[in-house]
Amino acid sequence: MLKLISKIFSILLIVCFYSCDENSNTKINFAKNPVIAHRGAWKSQNLPKNSIASLKQAIALGCTGSEFDVRMTADNVLIVAHDAEYHGLEVEKSTYAELSKFKLSNGEILPTLKAYILAGITNNDSTGLVCEIKPSKIKGRNADIAENVVSLVKELKADPYILTYISFSYDTLKKIKTLDAQAKTQYLDGSKAPETLSLDGISGLDYLVYKLKKHPEWISSAKKMGLTLNAWTANKAENIEWLLVNNFDYITTDEPELVFKSIDKSPINKGYQLVWSDEFNYEGKPDSAKWTYDYGFKANNEKQYFTDSLKNARVENGYLIIEAHKEKVANKDFKNPEIKGWQKYKSEIDSAQYTSVRLKTEGLAAWEYGRIEARAKLPKGRGMWPAIWMLSEKREGIDWPESGEIDIMEHVGYDNDTIHGTIHTKAYNHTKGTQKGKTIFIDKPNDTFHMFAVEWTPEKIDFILDGVVYNHIENEHKTTAEWPFDNQFYLIMNVSVGGMWGGRQGIDDSIFPQKMVVDYVRVFQQKN
Repeated sequence: MLKLISKIFSILLIVCFYSCDENSNTKINFAKNPVIAHRGAWKSQNLPKNSIASLKQAIALGCTGSEFDVRMTADNVLIVAHDAEYHGLEVEKSTYAELSKFKLSNGEILPTLKAYILAGITNNDSTGLVCEIKPSKIKGRNADIAENVVSLVKELKADPYILTYISFSYDTLKKIKTLDAQAKTQYLDGSKAPETLSLDGISGLDYLVYKLKKHPEWISSAKKMGLTLNAWTANKAENIEWLLVNNFDYITTDEPELVFKSIDKSPINKGYQLVWSDEFNYEGKPDSAKWTYDYGFKANNEKQYFTDSLKNARVENGYLIIEAHKEKVANKDFKNPEIKGWQKYKSEIDSAQYTSVRLKTEGLAAWEYGRIEARAKLPKGRGMWPAIWMLSEKREGIDWPESGEIDIMEHVGYDNDTIHGTIHTKAYNHTKGTQKGKTIFIDKPNDTFHMFAVEWTPEKIDFILDGVVYNHIENEHKTTAEWPFDNQFYLIMNVSVGGMWGGRQGIDDSIFPQKMVVDYVRVFQQKN
C-alpha cells in the first residue's frame, strides 16, 4: 500500500514538473502599444527605479515592455542596478553580500537578475522585459556578462519574455547574437546609421530623441531595412507626439501614463498616417524641397512686402521664424503696366514700409483631404495679421473664390484673444458677407504654443484649436459653388501687416519686429 502511494506521489510530481515546465515556455503576447517603462513604472507611485515593484507596476499598466539595467558584481552575481556605484560601493569590485546590505527605498533587497526575471514571468502575459546590459570597465568582461545573462535567461526558460536586449556596448550586442541567433537587440549609443546596424545583424536602434531629430533620414531607412525603432527617454508631450506620428515601434519613457494619454489623442489613433511634415530640426532658410516664396505686394491692400530674406524667414533652435520688420524697401512692381484691375494698387506704391514672408508648398506638395496641423505662437500687436491657410491647385484656371480657400487659422492683432477658422467659396465668401467662419477664444496666443488644425474629408471640414472642434462645415452635396474641396490644396503660412482686415484699426509701429514661431507642420491622411 505504501509503495502504491509512493508511486502515485511520484507520478504527480512528474506531471506537476512537466506542467510547470510547459507553462514556463508559454509565449506571451506583447501588448499592442509602444510604451516601454524606463527602469519600470516608478514615477507616479514614487517607487525605486529598477525595483521589482516598479516592474510589477509596468505590468499592471499594460506596457509593452519594462526596461531594466544589469551589472555583475565581483563574485559574478548579476544584479539589477543602473549606476556603477551603489551606496558608495563600486559594483564590479564588491560582492553581492556587501551590496545587498543596503535595501531599496521601499524595503526591497537589491534584486538579483534571477529574482527580477522570475518576478517578470509571474502573472504576466503582455509586458516584455527590456534588458540593458551595462558595459564593464574591466577588459574582456563584457563577453562574460553577456554569456551569463543569456545563460540565466535560458536556464529560467524566460526567452519568450525578453522583448529585446539593449546596450551601449556594440560588442556586447554582437556577442548576444552569437549566443542566441533569435535574440532581438537594439543599440543605444546613437552613433551608427541603420545601414551599419543591419549589416552587423543588430535588430534595431534605441537612440536619444534629439539624435533622431538630427537624423530624421534614419527613421525611413530603418523602416525600409526592417529594423525596430525605439527612442529614449521621451518624457515631454511634444517628443512623445513626434515619435507617435513617426510610427516608432517603441517609446522608452519615465512617463508611461503620459504616453498612453498621448496615444488616445494622437491622429494615429484615428487611423491617420503622417504623409508630409516639417519639424524644423535644421538651421538656416526653410527647406527648399518643401517651401517656396511669394514676393512683393500680394492682396488685401496689405502693407508688407514679401521677401525671401533670412531676416524675414529662418529656422533656428528647432523653430521656423516668420518675422515682420518695419523697414523701407523698393517696390519692384512700381509703375508696372502689366498690373491691372483690382491688383493695380501694387504698381502705385514706390516703396513698402514693412517686410515679411509668405511661405507656401505650391508646386511642391498638395493634398486632397486629411488632417493638416501646425503648432505655433503668434505675433502680437495692432496691425498684425498672421494666417495658416490653403488654396486649390486649380485656382489659376478657376480663380478665387470659386476655386476655394480653407483658412485653418487667422488672427488679427487688435482682437488678440480670438482665432478664426473659415472657408471661402463662390457661394460663401467675404465679398458677399456669406463666408462660413467661426471664432474661438485663445489664451496667451503670443506666449504659448497652440495647435491649429483642420480635419477635412469628402463630407466635412472641422476646424480645431488644441483638440477642440469649434467650426464644423458639412458638404451640402449641391455644386462646386458651395463645395469646391474635392481637389488638391497646397499650404500657405504668412505674417501680414495691415490690410483690409488686419489694418482695420491701424498699425502700431512701436511693436516691430513681430514674429510667428512655428514648432512643426504635419499633414496626415487616412491609411486607406
